Amino acid sequence: MLWFAFGIAVVVLLVFGISLYTYFECFHSPANRREDPYSKLIGQQYDEVNERIINCTKRMDEAECEWVSTVSHDGLKLYGRYYHTRDGAPVVILFHGYRSMTLRDSAGGYYLCQKMGFNVLAVDQRAHGRSQGTVISFGIKERWDCLSWTDYVLKRFGNNTLVVLSGLSMGASTVLMATALDLPENVCAIMADCPYSAPADIIRKVCRDRHMPDHLAYPFILLGAKVFGKFDLTETTSVEAVRQAKVPVLLIHGEDDRFVPCQMSRNIYSACASPATLQIIPDAGHGLCYIKSPRRYEEVITKFLWSVSKLRLHMVGNEFIRKELQTDG
Repeated sequence: MLWFAFGIAVVVLLVFGISLYTYFECFHSPANRREDPYSKLIGQQYDEVNERIINCTKRMDEAECEWVSTVSHDGLKLYGRYYHTRDGAPVVILFHGYRSMTLRDSAGGYYLCQKMGFNVLAVDQRAHGRSQGTVISFGIKERWDCLSWTDYVLKRFGNNTLVVLSGLSMGASTVLMATALDLPENVCAIMADCPYSAPADIIRKVCRDRHMPDHLAYPFILLGAKVFGKFDLTETTSVEAVRQAKVPVLLIHGEDDRFVPCQMSRNIYSACASPATLQIIPDAGHGLCYIKSPRRYEEVITKFLWSVSKLRLHMVGNEFIRKELQTDG
């Protein structure tokens, strides 16, 4: 009997030990993290575009901005960079990707929104940058931060301020998961660049990429999130959330995305209850749609936002927008 109890204890310790390891690998972000937005991305698809990415990052980094903050629903202090373009203009809130940085992931979006005359709030997601937190939850907790930042915008700029939620990679899935929340009517559009369909989908895919049996690894990852991260990885998905979407949704994805398969955006598009647009950028890798095809990217974004009637009044008279709308594509 003693040996049986000892065996059970060993199994339990092993299970929790593996789950703790997966928690640190997948979800933990140290409080003393150091991030360098100018570090080069590793991989064949990034080699030829790293200099362009760095130039975009530098342009955003050197632009005049105001550091602002809000508090999340669970008490974390969140920080962001606010770029003011014009009084009374809509505010585009930009959310970056997993273990990435706003200066890297949001640089293209910032520059485009500036040209369109919109104000920009580029946030540090929880457990990233200056924002507090040590748990990255793949959009599960982050989706509620969309509400916190929207409330910040409305309190600061007035209840008539229009808001667009936009994100890349995990940031894209974050804003898509937020579509099922009780968003204020001021949120008039969602833009998602290379989102994943569900946290489980992308985690299992990465396991397979690393030659791990995902059917064996995933239960430990799920347990690690629950026990050590204090969140349920299956609580929602991008696909489930957009079935309740009430505002127009734009999905952009690179056809050559080898990290988040393009099919995931197609699945989200098929499930979306609100008017949705799907644009596939040929030859673009993960997060590289703007870098690979800046002219088409600008045209797609501009025409989508013009299609949102609430935003059109703020876009009339902008010379950049006028030229983009005249483009034949």
